[in-house]
Amino acid sequence: MIDVIVAGGGPTGLMLAGELRLHGVHVVVLEKDVEPTLFVRSLGLHVRSIEVMDQRGLLERFLEQGRQYPVGGFFAGIPKPAPDRLDTAHGYVLGIPQTITDRLLAEHATEVGAEIRRGCELVGLSQDDEGVTAELADGSRLRSRYLVGCDGGRSTVRKLLGVGFPGEPSRVETLIGEMEVTVSAEKLAAVVAEVRRTEKRFGLGPFGEGVYRVVVPAEGVAGDRSLPPTLEEVKQQLRKFSGTDFGVHSPRWLSRFGDATRQAERYRTGRVLLAGDAAHIHPPVGGQGLNLGIQDAFNLGWKLAAEVNGWAPEGLLDSYHTERHPVAADVLDNTRAQMQLLSTEPGPQAVRRLLTELMAFEDVNRYLTEKIIAIGIRYDFGEGHELLGRRLRDVTLKKGRLYELMHGGRGLLLDRTGRLTVAGWADRVDHVVDVSEELDAPAVLLRPDGHVAWVGEDQQELFGLLPKWFGAAAG
Repeated sequence: MIDVIVAGGGPTGLMLAGELRLHGVHVVVLEKDVEPTLFVRSLGLHVRSIEVMDQRGLLERFLEQGRQYPVGGFFAGIPKPAPDRLDTAHGYVLGIPQTITDRLLAEHATEVGAEIRRGCELVGLSQDDEGVTAELADGSRLRSRYLVGCDGGRSTVRKLLGVGFPGEPSRVETLIGEMEVTVSAEKLAAVVAEVRRTEKRFGLGPFGEGVYRVVVPAEGVAGDRSLPPTLEEVKQQLRKFSGTDFGVHSPRWLSRFGDATRQAERYRTGRVLLAGDAAHIHPPVGGQGLNLGIQDAFNLGWKLAAEVNGWAPEGLLDSYHTERHPVAADVLDNTRAQMQLLSTEPGPQAVRRLLTELMAFEDVNRYLTEKIIAIGIRYDFGEGHELLGRRLRDVTLKKGRLYELMHGGRGLLLDRTGRLTVAGWADRVDHVVDVSEELDAPAVLLRPDGHVAWVGEDQQELFGLLPKWFGAAAG
């Protein structure tokens, strides 16, 4: 029997597979597409996802393939610089096409022992007290202890479970694609700048090798959104908004996206869970979708591995829904707000002007920026120290960096006192005695996802807390 089947080989599923393998879980990824997609749905990683890659020792691979950009101007495209002194060692956005992100995550998952099966489409599933039976399109069946649906907004897994997906359908639609142009770069830039004074959903940007990424509002919402637009449709819409089609030709790919906003009512049904777009969809404003899915996987991976490996405390796996459902709900709300601010109607434009003024205040700019880059998230662990429930930034230690110590995906006690112990949990939690001038706390206990589970220096208090996250002591 397979430990975990992951349905869907996009960034969420691949990240989850890698996380599970760090704990020795037998994982098989089922991806219905025979070849990796050419569509570049996402253009980069926000700060928290960059931190996630650093925590697992993957960041150098991404930095080699991407380009660093300043943080700022992400909330509804309102042009404001990054706030001063963001609480991160990675104060930048990494521009990197999703096709490369997918490849790097697939390489990592394979390196640590995950099995990726392409051309395998899940069409049915059933579960019992012992596990899940997955039925594939070719008639074969697989058996696993758990299954996670990472199969996108039209998730087959979610539909088979009968999980509700309430929200709003698309009201506006946008065409997108990569293609060549014939006009000069100077003329193109001038026309685009003029159109974008009023229409923020319009843009043509160089993508390398003479190819441009084209984004333009559609005429309406297509009856069948799975059908890509035609080049002629793109040309018509370009002419409608700018008076020229820029001589676009030779498209690499064409697609469309809407502003549908929905969230699964529950992320777990017995032995089957949902993550990424299978659990939530929203407009791509702010570039949060891929990042939200990667962070879902980062939260779920160690918890599901603990369940498979038999040491998970009661309620640990359910905390995945408890923690991540509100985070996605907040993203859905901020993308709803951003879509309103992109409207060309007088009312939303007035609100946009007002918010632009308010973002001149440092606290407002910081608050909205941290929403987008996901470093302001605090899980509810109860009352306590200001760090409790938050992820801890990478801090410099006397002997190196904090994130360098987290590559194995284990818990970590960073002990500045040298008087504490994790005896009984040493198979799950690393104990590091070191000091950092950047950390104003005697000791912190970090979960495998880097969130602070405890702050203090009392040994008995620590012993009372360890079982909550890491189960019963060994021996």
